[in-house]
Amino acid sequence: MTSPESEPTASDPAVAAAEAELARLRAEAEAAEAQLKAAQAKAALAAAEAEAAKARAGSPSTSSGTGTPAPAPAASAPAASAPAASAPVAEPVEAPVADAPVAAASTPPAPSEPVEGAPLDAAEVAAVVKGYTFEASTLDLGALVNGEPVAEAQIRIPLGMMNRHGLVAGATGTGKTRTLQGLAEQLAAKGVPVFAADIKGDLSGVATPGESNEKLLARTRAIGQDWKPEASVTEYFALGGVGKGVPVRATVSGFGPLLLSKVLGLNATQESSLGLVFHYADANGLALVDLSDLRAVLTHLTSDEGKAELKELGGLSAATAGVILRELITFADAGADVFFGEPEFAVTDFLRTAPDGRGFISLLEVPGVIDKPALFSTFLMYLLAELFEILPEVGDADKPKLVFFFDEAHLLFKDASKDFLAAITQTVRLIRSKGVGVFFVTQTPKDVPSDVLAQLGSRVQHALRAFTPDDAKALRATVGTYPKSGYDLERVLQELGTGEAIVTVMSEKGAPTPVAWTRLRAPQGLMSPTPDPAIEAAVKASPLLAKYGTAIDRESAREILAAKMKAADDAAAAEDAALAKAKADAEYAKQKAAIDKQQAAADKASAAAEKRAQQEYERLLKKTAGTTRTSRSSQKSPIEQILNSKSTQTILGGVIRGIFGTGKR
Repeated sequence: MTSPESEPTASDPAVAAAEAELARLRAEAEAAEAQLKAAQAKAALAAAEAEAAKARAGSPSTSSGTGTPAPAPAASAPAASAPAASAPVAEPVEAPVADAPVAAASTPPAPSEPVEGAPLDAAEVAAVVKGYTFEASTLDLGALVNGEPVAEAQIRIPLGMMNRHGLVAGATGTGKTRTLQGLAEQLAAKGVPVFAADIKGDLSGVATPGESNEKLLARTRAIGQDWKPEASVTEYFALGGVGKGVPVRATVSGFGPLLLSKVLGLNATQESSLGLVFHYADANGLALVDLSDLRAVLTHLTSDEGKAELKELGGLSAATAGVILRELITFADAGADVFFGEPEFAVTDFLRTAPDGRGFISLLEVPGVIDKPALFSTFLMYLLAELFEILPEVGDADKPKLVFFFDEAHLLFKDASKDFLAAITQTVRLIRSKGVGVFFVTQTPKDVPSDVLAQLGSRVQHALRAFTPDDAKALRATVGTYPKSGYDLERVLQELGTGEAIVTVMSEKGAPTPVAWTRLRAPQGLMSPTPDPAIEAAVKASPLLAKYGTAIDRESAREILAAKMKAADDAAAAEDAALAKAKADAEYAKQKAAIDKQQAAADKASAAAEKRAQQEYERLLKKTAGTTRTSRSSQKSPIEQILNSKSTQTILGGVIRGIFGTGKR
């Protein structure tokens, strides 16, 4: 790298100064090159030592045959000619640690010089190698691409930083699902439980060993991956039992008014009103287990019987309650009612590990409910909020308790209210200290609000497309969020191949690592869905099926209000019967009084007639007292005349009818 030098002219200080600066810069360049070669030699030495250790342990060699490690002396020879302390010396690159599988036995050494047209020069490659060399346990993402894969430059993420959250983004078909699968497999292998939503059923392949082929092996050898097929311990779940997995349900009260308002698409006023309904139910001991319970409460409050209680709630109008009730009925009729009920799922069952120490990968099957994206995404947010509520503070642990992959994350934030976004942001910010990592998987970073993006420590950005002005604007915005690098990211992000991504993660010191064009590792599980019979057999063998498989319908708000309304109806019926009886009794008393009055009048008339008859009889006796016997015998006596007279017969008939009740009343 030396060239003939001009003789310095003593009489020209400027020339002498320029020559001195040139010599200094040349010395710096030689020193940097020497340090790079020394680092490469150390990495090759570490690879050779690992190979020797494998051979001593009886393991078969996994060399790919693509190259042989360069001998250390050849790489370190130029270092002897490096200038002394007068020239600045670059910091040495740390050798790979034994815990991190960076330099596998099959890994060829990095080329001494980048290939022609590579975006990074030797110094930038060295910076990437140093930036992704960690002391603690790591997950391997892949190898640096600098024109060609640089197998010695392994791109990793510290296991302890997985609870600092992350983003996996990229256009459809760029490899996001395989990236998610690879991360999930490595986490589970290191004893970390994983939860992921399996939108299309593709992730179920983690439960089945992968299938080898020449194309796959050629790709993995090129990036230094010692690939072998391996299955992960997997548990399958389904929302409300809609699918083949173990049912996952939640109670309406556990779900809460904020998340439910998001699902129902309520505005701010209706959302606050729904909160009042939940408060009323809680205050009155009305358990909201399923949607029918909430409908019963709303129906009660809008009925005649509940008007007084509705008025006491203050801010809840009958019109708003009616709107919520209509939305709820539509929501339930669409089939969403199966997701709410008991037994309620305990999110701690996502934190299980297998007897051999591996973490379970919990896959939530959602193909049956993909037509309900708002419910699906909000249900995942509910599970995350439950984890935040029940888990204790652990601070910065060596590895997370659970990593939660939020696939199709844009569904969560679509049409979300400010309060809902604030709740998501707070949960993501604080759940880190509970040992839970959250990775959002979506098509473009613009799908995730900036306040949430600000909480994410690691980013795996697959290719983006820019077919429209809006796409181009989004691409430029994405590029602006990355640290400064040697890449033209606006161009590179459109040139990435399938299974390649631009990566930057959070280092152990909490600083972002250099931006690295990465060819990602291949998953060890099947990269297609596990066959249905195998999934069904795994679900039947799960110990969780007995715990959550059968729905429970206990007494809740619907039954309580139904009993209350029945009691009210019975009381009203009894009151109506008593009122009718009282009315009948009053009518009877009135009629009896009229009859008694008529009877008294008849008795009085009868007595008067009898008195008149007696008087007449006495008068006639007096009048006939002096008549002869003969005349009396030949003629009717006065009494007989009186008694036989028509008027007397009429009077006597009336009296008899009055006495014996044979007359009209």
